[in-house]
Amino acid sequence: MTANPDDRPQSSSSTPWWRSQGENIRLILIALVIALLLRTFVAEPRYIPSDSMLPTLEQGDRLLIEKVSYHFQPPQRGDVIVFSPPVQLQRQGYQTNQAFIKRVVARAGDTVRVANGRVYLNGEPQVEPYIAELPRYQWGPATVPPDRLMVMGDNRNNSNDSHIWGFLPVENVIGRAAIRFWPFDRVGGIEGK
Repeated sequence: MTANPDDRPQSSSSTPWWRSQGENIRLILIALVIALLLRTFVAEPRYIPSDSMLPTLEQGDRLLIEKVSYHFQPPQRGDVIVFSPPVQLQRQGYQTNQAFIKRVVARAGDTVRVANGRVYLNGEPQVEPYIAELPRYQWGPATVPPDRLMVMGDNRNNSNDSHIWGFLPVENVIGRAAIRFWPFDRVGGIEGK
């Protein structure tokens, strides 16, 4: 009995490459979706573009910003946060996708004043071992309104922060600086207060 030519198995060379790699393509797509979800809702890497957070963070540092904890508790005094620019900064030409990084100095209801090289919170001078140098300006007193934060760079005299443009809406907070992963000789957690 002679085999019918139409009954012979098809050659694999006639199968499109994407069909033969279907499982690999599915795995790659699943990995991309997971990576996108993690970056959007859990954590994302960020780069430090300026010296406004010296000596805590240096220009060129790479950080991991975690986004989960602020769903359960508000930012705390001393936290180093990343945020999208508020309206005041957008009016100065900053884009909404540009991120800033500063330290939370005060929360809603706190009264803040900068005088004689010190930050005073609710009348008490703050001990700030993380700053580059004492502030050379006077500011306040002012009370932080509801749903706002006062944020300042650790390099107080070289930082575009709340003492210049006002209070930060809490809704602008992207997340908390958790880990420095570059450069390798400075890998570690980012300390709060």
